[in-house]
Amino acid sequence: MSGTLITRRRALQTGVAAAAVAGLPKFAFAGDPVIKLRVLETTDLHVNVMPYDYYRDAADDTVGLARTATLVKTARAEAKNSMLFDNGDLIQGSPLGDFVAYRRGMKNGDVHPMVAAMNTLNYDCGTLGNHEFNYGLEYLQNSLGTAKFPLVCANVIKADGSTLLKPWLILDREFVDEAGAKHKLKIGVIGFVPPQIVQWDKAHLDNKATTVDIVDAANKHVPDLKKAGADIVVALCHSGIAGGERKGGEENAALHLAKVEGIDVIFTGHQHFVFPGGKEFANIPGVDVEKGTLHGKPAVMAGFWGSHLGIVDLELTKASDTWKVATFRTEARPIYDRVDRKIVPKVESEAAVIAAVQGDHDGALKYVREAVGTTSVPIHSYFSLVADDASVKIVAEAQAWYVADLLKNTPYKDLPLLSAAAPFKAGGRGGPNYFTDIKPGPLAIKDMADIYIYPNTVRAVKVTGAQVREWLERSAGVFNQIDASKSGEQDLINQKFPAYNFDVIAGVQYKIDPTQASRYDDNGKVIAPDAHRIKDLTYNGKPVTDDQVFIVATNNYRAGGGGNFPGADGKTIVFEAPDLTRDAIMRFIIERKTVAPKADGSWSLAIPANVTATFTTGPNAAAYQPAGIKVEKLGDAPEGFIKYRVSN
Repeated sequence: MSGTLITRRRALQTGVAAAAVAGLPKFAFAGDPVIKLRVLETTDLHVNVMPYDYYRDAADDTVGLARTATLVKTARAEAKNSMLFDNGDLIQGSPLGDFVAYRRGMKNGDVHPMVAAMNTLNYDCGTLGNHEFNYGLEYLQNSLGTAKFPLVCANVIKADGSTLLKPWLILDREFVDEAGAKHKLKIGVIGFVPPQIVQWDKAHLDNKATTVDIVDAANKHVPDLKKAGADIVVALCHSGIAGGERKGGEENAALHLAKVEGIDVIFTGHQHFVFPGGKEFANIPGVDVEKGTLHGKPAVMAGFWGSHLGIVDLELTKASDTWKVATFRTEARPIYDRVDRKIVPKVESEAAVIAAVQGDHDGALKYVREAVGTTSVPIHSYFSLVADDASVKIVAEAQAWYVADLLKNTPYKDLPLLSAAAPFKAGGRGGPNYFTDIKPGPLAIKDMADIYIYPNTVRAVKVTGAQVREWLERSAGVFNQIDASKSGEQDLINQKFPAYNFDVIAGVQYKIDPTQASRYDDNGKVIAPDAHRIKDLTYNGKPVTDDQVFIVATNNYRAGGGGNFPGADGKTIVFEAPDLTRDAIMRFIIERKTVAPKADGSWSLAIPANVTATFTTGPNAAAYQPAGIKVEKLGDAPEGFIKYRVSN
């Protein structure tokens, strides 16, 4: 009798294996232990702990770890076994973070408010994001040194050849199976950061640290994890999802990482999108938007600023002393809904998280309310993607003022000075309230952070007229190609193109023709060499020639190669400032006392009269009319936005 049973079981195993190969669900046998393990992700918190928008100085139900923490509590209560991980970008990104970095300070042993909040939630492990390096390595170490959870990162290498942090860890955990029996498992965790940090934070990392490719680091270390006995391997990948052939060094490498043998779960981030779901990832080979898989492996991206909690439910089975993922389910659970164009919170804040940061929150509010000057005109960004814009122009003016003063005794003092700046708060994934909107009157520190949200420093590059033209062609990738022969509405804005890569260069005049194809793809590679969107490029009323030489004031991210712009690859830098761009703007305003940034129409769109080119913006845009272009309100758009038609 026993022999017959064994034979039947072997037959069943063979059938299940065949079904698995065919892509059908796998099933555990009655005698096999089954563990249901829930793994949770937060990512891209960016010092958003409180449900508060420091820029608007108002409550905000769409952000905050205090709200995500309530989802964590509920998700844990729903599962017998759970683990919580963070995927990086913790210590920079909100005025609360600026307050700590620039006013309160971070000494060794001090507790960063982001860490204080996270310590209340019993995280199992975390990794680094690219923004952890914005303030330098010492600040990073001081800020994360009091975390009550370990952090790993496998692809940042110190000068002595060792990794900055441990590349991976084995976490010994005891879980309860479906029959109530306890099992000890070894959970392997490995972390990754975009290798581009050596460009983006060159001043902080030169001669101190370098990076290696994400997949190369995984191929090196994952086998060591398995040799160390890891039953399951979780990859904390602070990198996004992008298709295409792997060439090495990708900023968004999560899809390529999924091909590495031995990795079972991938937590992604960096792009500030939501996965599963999200039209941004539709039609990418290897990505299943509905199931939430990358090359068949479970993956999540939990939004940004605490907007979502990533959840991967694993069903683990054991056979021949080896645990395997039999089935899984993925989810990105939000902290709010949008009902009838209004935000409806799904959860309240967790009291322990609020208490952990209340003192720093109060200090940050006092800090950001300090006045520095006055504006006599409104400064808003509602039309910054379709017309010359005051919120961009004040940045360009301040950069040019700052660089001109510092270059006045250098060989570059007589070269024509231009200034490149981009809109940062332009709706998009940030939502219909994610716009700068400053009324005439006093300007406070919070307004400096509202105008310029990143802790970039000032740089100047020396470029040719040809490079200026190509720089602008790269920027013009923000527009979809418009077909002049088509009737009906056509979306003008390429939603996959980050607004912070839409550089406007002040000091030259030009038009942008969106009926032409974009010369560059989203990664900065020339794909349409015969296309030219930039028309009538002039300086002081004369056509710009290819061999003209200019100085362009910009920021360290762009000058160091961020965004892959022609003329900005780290080799053209002629001046590196120690000061933040935001500080330069503040000094500019303090000296002027009153500013009146003017959108003077230095650039414009060339749209055929018969075309209905549309874009979306925030509902408060109705109070303003952009200069140099006509806009017509067409009605409501999804997610609380308003749709406009734009024409010359």
